[in-house]
Amino acid sequence: MEISQTGTHAVENQAPPLAPYNVFESDLPLREAVEREGGGWGIDRLRDTGELAGSPDAIAHSERAERNEPILRTHDRYGNRIDEVELDPSWHWCLRQAIEREIHALPWRDPQPGGHAVRAALFFVWSQVNSGVMCPVSMTYSAIPALREEPDLAAEWEPRVTRASYDDGALVGMAMTEKQGGSDVRANSTRAVQNGDAWEITGHKWFCSYPPCDAFLTLAQAPAGLSCFLIEGRDPGFRIQRLKDKLGTRSLPSSEVEFHAVRGHLVGEEGRGIPTIIRMVNHTRLDCLIGSAAGMRWGVAQAVHHARHRSAFGKLLSDQPLMRNVLADLAIESEAATAVTMRVARAFVREPEGLPAFLAECELARGANAALDAHLDRIAGPPPGDPEFEARSVVSDLAVALQGSLLVRNAPAAVSDAFCAARLGAVGRSYGTLPPGVDTEAILSRALPA
Repeated sequence: MEISQTGTHAVENQAPPLAPYNVFESDLPLREAVEREGGGWGIDRLRDTGELAGSPDAIAHSERAERNEPILRTHDRYGNRIDEVELDPSWHWCLRQAIEREIHALPWRDPQPGGHAVRAALFFVWSQVNSGVMCPVSMTYSAIPALREEPDLAAEWEPRVTRASYDDGALVGMAMTEKQGGSDVRANSTRAVQNGDAWEITGHKWFCSYPPCDAFLTLAQAPAGLSCFLIEGRDPGFRIQRLKDKLGTRSLPSSEVEFHAVRGHLVGEEGRGIPTIIRMVNHTRLDCLIGSAAGMRWGVAQAVHHARHRSAFGKLLSDQPLMRNVLADLAIESEAATAVTMRVARAFVREPEGLPAFLAECELARGANAALDAHLDRIAGPPPGDPEFEARSVVSDLAVALQGSLLVRNAPAAVSDAFCAARLGAVGRSYGTLPPGVDTEAILSRALPA
């Protein structure tokens, strides 16, 4: 007897792909934050980028880039050193879109008010396509403030670095960390020896951001101390030792490199390499903030979409009270991250006197929410007994204070009240533990329009 094989693998009770959808248009908190932080003039380009970011083509390119990982080829078939990284065409597609949309250079090319906010929102949107390509985008954007420490180098490199062309522009990376140093870069052992009008740099770097870059900022010990140098990736002494084996962003070929008398140009003052390169590092930290918030937003959008299409125990997951608690909790966390990210992008400085301004910003919401007022009183109290031991707690308290303040002033009460009730004084609880009375319907409708 022949047994029919039809109908044995019917796909039921599964959510359809969340595509096509406009990543920007569907994100009401981001749209409001862009307007609030002075970036209204960039709405059209953000809407266009959001449409592409949520297209089936973009999703397919991202998945292919992650699936077909980069391959390092140190030598050709004849034994010649070539140090090339083979990248999938979809990687190049994703990176090309970011560069041609000026995510690497918008505030430097068009320095009008709100430029960093618009660029942050573009970074936020395109990070939801592929976070790996955002590394060279971030490094290239962040290099400009450091290059401007050396006017001659800035005049030579800035026009190429800020060009909105993937084919004839330039990407800049960073090679700073060493095995023995880690965050303690003063322990670096890479050496720089002056040779005429340039320097020769020799050493080993434990981490190089994106080896196909055209240039890199790096640190090396010069006679006057640790100094910052610009080197070119095409230098024959620039040798890629291996690609890093990572848990995430596997499409990104982070690497370990060696310098063998690589030609370098001093950036900034000899012996003051850390203050020079920190100008680049600070801007990359802004992008770490944006990228993290973008990842949270992507997760919320996917989770809410999934819950609206999958059923359990006779009704949709999105109608289950326990699931609604989890989803709403994730949504307020994402919105708080979005709000603080865009606020930081608008007024991006890291000045020593920044704390009073930070606290003054938090105080702008004083009197509107009792839980926030009590939290503001706590952080304004006596400093901790052991500041170093309690540093993470202190920073966490400051972070939720700013998030609460921004939401109380700008978000609907359903969002701000839920955040203040759940996050102020209750840090460390699991997601899905919002208190009774939270308006989950209003929160989820705002998180992702049905």
